[in-house]
Amino acid sequence: MATTHDGPLSLANNGPLSPAERAARGKEARARVPRSDHAAYEPDEKRPDPVDIIDRQSGARVPELVPVRYGRMLESPFRFYRGAAAIMASDLGASVHTGLYAQLCGDAHLLNFRLLASPERHLVFDINDFDETLPGPFEWDVKRLAASLVIAGRANGFPAKESDTVVRAGVEAYRERMREFASLPTLDVWYARDDFDQIAALLPKPPGKQEEQRASRAAAKARTRTSLQAAAKLTRVVDGEHRIISDPPLITPLTELLPGTEGEELGRTLRELVAGYADTLSSERRHLLSRFHVVDMARKVVGVGSVGTRCWIILLLGRDDEDPLLLQAKEAGESVLAPHCGASPYENQGERVVAGQRLMQAASDIFLGWKHVTGFDGRERDFYVRQLRDWKGIARPETMDARTLGLFARLCGAALARAHARSGDPIAIAAYLGRGDSFDRALVEFAGAYADQNERDHRALADAVTEGRVTARTDLTG
Repeated sequence: MATTHDGPLSLANNGPLSPAERAARGKEARARVPRSDHAAYEPDEKRPDPVDIIDRQSGARVPELVPVRYGRMLESPFRFYRGAAAIMASDLGASVHTGLYAQLCGDAHLLNFRLLASPERHLVFDINDFDETLPGPFEWDVKRLAASLVIAGRANGFPAKESDTVVRAGVEAYRERMREFASLPTLDVWYARDDFDQIAALLPKPPGKQEEQRASRAAAKARTRTSLQAAAKLTRVVDGEHRIISDPPLITPLTELLPGTEGEELGRTLRELVAGYADTLSSERRHLLSRFHVVDMARKVVGVGSVGTRCWIILLLGRDDEDPLLLQAKEAGESVLAPHCGASPYENQGERVVAGQRLMQAASDIFLGWKHVTGFDGRERDFYVRQLRDWKGIARPETMDARTLGLFARLCGAALARAHARSGDPIAIAAYLGRGDSFDRALVEFAGAYADQNERDHRALADAVTEGRVTARTDLTG
């Protein structure tokens, strides 16, 4: 377990400490871990085999889907990185850290930042994925974001200097926003959020016309990604009944996955999951959910790192056939950070995910909740539930030039600082980071070195496939 001078990692409790005392804690951390030390990355002599790490994860996943996961990770170093959160957690866990902790995303790569809908139907920019969330050293999230920016830049063919500039933009935005939060009252920090109409204020100067047009198109597209749109794409009417369209193995309706008695038993389990998870919602949201009824279910393959976890999409209807709601119930296992930061205080891993998301996000999905279930196979599993789509606008870094990626990096860095300031101590973290760019420059070096490591690990997976050590299915993308 990773520890600090005060003991095991946990969320900060500022207690009666004055702002000056909290700032002193941040500056004291510089003596333990100088900011320049973050530049270093050298693989530990006892570094575990990266293929072993991801293969151990696969042991708890749906066997027939594991080759799909490896196939997606083989596609590129960036795709590999998206599935390699456990590998980076192992590397970071072997390194020194500041002891200044916050609730971590645990997988803060750039594609886990996007446009989302708030309950008030405002479009906001925030972190999206919290499968690995757990308290830990704040810099671990920043390092994962920084490395992802270099990997994305290399995929686009950017020269090293341009990728370095992108990383500095993201880390600088994190540092500057954390200093801003350090000066704000506690409630102002909590209420802060990045509305789409206001995110230009997070950039160093107004974006150009091309960037404004691009942002407007992204916002317009995000607003079309609703349950109605998802239902139109993923369902069809069969014999007068709405059914989820089959596209195996990516989407497999329950009736095809397990025909007969086993399928019926699993169907009952999933209906019980929906009914039971409602208890974790607030009373008015539980009432809202009660106005919908389940009509169909399917297994869905999602993401890259999550491929092989049990994930279900559940189609519900409200007042009539034109009133759909699509929920996603996703299996939650132990965070990849747990071996290095200590186990979650939540017995239910779904609750861990939900609690972390609610703590880090400025505005979370109204249908976000969790449930522990015992399946027809007798296995006990934890799940969390959310809407499948709700105004989600996903970045496409492969279409970005260096300037645009740098602007996006600033938005990510600023959003991450806001998320960390809600749970950690913004005064201590800001004092550690300081006014200068020492930390920024160090993370530029770290990000480049870790991008090199990621490429070596990607080649190791390719070699393992060639040698027959693991099997990859390369005919499916997504």
